[in-house]
Amino acid sequence: MIRPRDLTLLAAGLLAVPGQAQTAPPVQEVAAAQAPAPPAIDPELLRPLTPLSEFTVQPVAAPAASDGKPVVIRYDVSVEGIAATGVGTQFNALSTLRENGRKSESAAQVAIRADEDVKLLEKLLRADGYFDARVDSAITPVPNEPTRLKVVLTATPGERYRLTTITLTGPATVPPLLARSAFSLQPGAPIVAVDIESAEANIKLRLPEQGYPFVTLGQRDIVLDDVTHGGDYTLPVIPGVRSRFAGIRLAGDPVLPAAHVAVIARFKPGELYDNRKVDDLRRALVATSLYSSVSIEPVATDAVDSDGTAPVDLLVKGGRGPRRTLSGSAGYATGEGVKLQASYIDRNRFPSEGALGYDVIAGNQLQSVAATFRRSNAGQRDRSFLASLTAANQDYAAYNAKTLTLAASLARLSTPIWQKRWTWSVGAELDASREHDFDQSRSTSDARVFGIAAVPLQLGFDSSDNLLDPTRGFRVTIRNSPELSYQKTAFGYDRSQIEATAYRKIGSNIVLAGRLRTAEIVGASTAEIAPTRRIYAGGGGSVRGFGYQELGPKDATNAPIGGRSSVEFGAEVRYRFGNFGVVPFLDGGQVYDASLPKLTGLRYGAGIGGRYYTNFGPLRFDIATPIGRKPGESRVAIYISIGQAF
Repeated sequence: MIRPRDLTLLAAGLLAVPGQAQTAPPVQEVAAAQAPAPPAIDPELLRPLTPLSEFTVQPVAAPAASDGKPVVIRYDVSVEGIAATGVGTQFNALSTLRENGRKSESAAQVAIRADEDVKLLEKLLRADGYFDARVDSAITPVPNEPTRLKVVLTATPGERYRLTTITLTGPATVPPLLARSAFSLQPGAPIVAVDIESAEANIKLRLPEQGYPFVTLGQRDIVLDDVTHGGDYTLPVIPGVRSRFAGIRLAGDPVLPAAHVAVIARFKPGELYDNRKVDDLRRALVATSLYSSVSIEPVATDAVDSDGTAPVDLLVKGGRGPRRTLSGSAGYATGEGVKLQASYIDRNRFPSEGALGYDVIAGNQLQSVAATFRRSNAGQRDRSFLASLTAANQDYAAYNAKTLTLAASLARLSTPIWQKRWTWSVGAELDASREHDFDQSRSTSDARVFGIAAVPLQLGFDSSDNLLDPTRGFRVTIRNSPELSYQKTAFGYDRSQIEATAYRKIGSNIVLAGRLRTAEIVGASTAEIAPTRRIYAGGGGSVRGFGYQELGPKDATNAPIGGRSSVEFGAEVRYRFGNFGVVPFLDGGQVYDASLPKLTGLRYGAGIGGRYYTNFGPLRFDIATPIGRKPGESRVAIYISIGQAF
């Protein structure tokens, strides 16, 4: 039996496993009168050794080319006896013989490489549980090819050693056997170095999730039996004191006060310590963009509660990141043209996390300037308050409008870092606009001034697996906005929309995606409703193949005038290969003057898209054409954006 003190020695092949011990022959008694005969001596053993000076050493000469220069020695490599062990892939990646294109300057260099690979293969086999492994090498010339050699490594792995018993020692935990349940290996499992280390690491990961932030592991002990090819494994586990969350401490530059860090945390003082919640807090602090780096570590206190647990503080260390950011973006879509956007944000202008931002949009059909105040984590984690003032000029085929909008909202929305199942938003909006559209009653174009007060509401459910590139699950979003409009007289109406999307993965690289959207306005006629508040369809986020707002009722000049209801649907087949993808799609829909959507007069658009997948989401390029194109409609529509169409 062998008792190595560190599995690493076994894995590295630094500890030999002996074979069966040999039994010494019994001592025989010999009579005193009978002397043993002297052993016979070989005369050759009595001859003196030949002096070294008389030896003639002839070095092995490498083949030389006709010009006297050494030629390149090429060799083939084969490994025998490891097919059933599973170490072949790792050996091929680390093999010295397989480097440098399997060529060398001399046969001696090939031999040195072969010796290195023998040691490597023995180490890999022992690390995989084959502690009796033996590897031999043979180098032979290839007939009729003086500059080519054949290298054969022959492995004899022997029987694989397996765990016989697993014993974890140390103080008891609450609940019992936490360490043993975290140690993923069971008796009978092969003694593989990587698996042993992984199981030990899992203890240091799982116990801090169950209230033990200060767990430590002692020195492992494995006793191997070369007869049964088994091993008894013992590991001391010192869990430390069971702990509960207490306070927040700050070190270094206090970017955010401790009270606000406590608001961001998903735990309350007194809760059982859970390292997953600590990691969540660290990610949340990074997501504020106020930190360049963040580390959080538990700090023990001297107190002990009556139940035996101890309060533990969290020490937050962080470097201050850039507070101000200037960014820009550009996009293009048929029917909307080019749109350039520049943004400036001061993230902590009003501590804590009170950001002030400015946005400027310059496009063919939209020009706007906006000032925004956002309070992130406003009194509660992931809840944000937003207030904005926007001045815009919109010049679309359906209308021309100059608007001034004051809006505010309180919301819990998804982000690329934290995608939430349930989201909601409650807001208030005041609009003053001067809008120019086609007056159906008089068949003329008039400019009208509107005052609008709205209470936009939104509720969403999302079970998809990714915010920007979903492959499974579904989403449902309900929006409703009761509105009061004033134009000479005041009247009210209600705008609502329901959208559902679903995703299903087929195989490893195909995703089927579908979308259905309906919208309604009840309580007022189309002519009474301000053009900017009507329902439109067509464009990159709607029915592709048609221009922006192109579907639905038209005026005498064939310009869209919007409606009071719509229905839209779409289907995509997303095929991905590496970082690229191809997406054929079919969209359909229509806008109606009635307050409830119908399924008549549906228009369809078909096309194909390209995707380039990045670490922040796919870049989308879609090209589509209307089916059954009518006079005045575009033959081809192009859309470029970030993220999938839906």
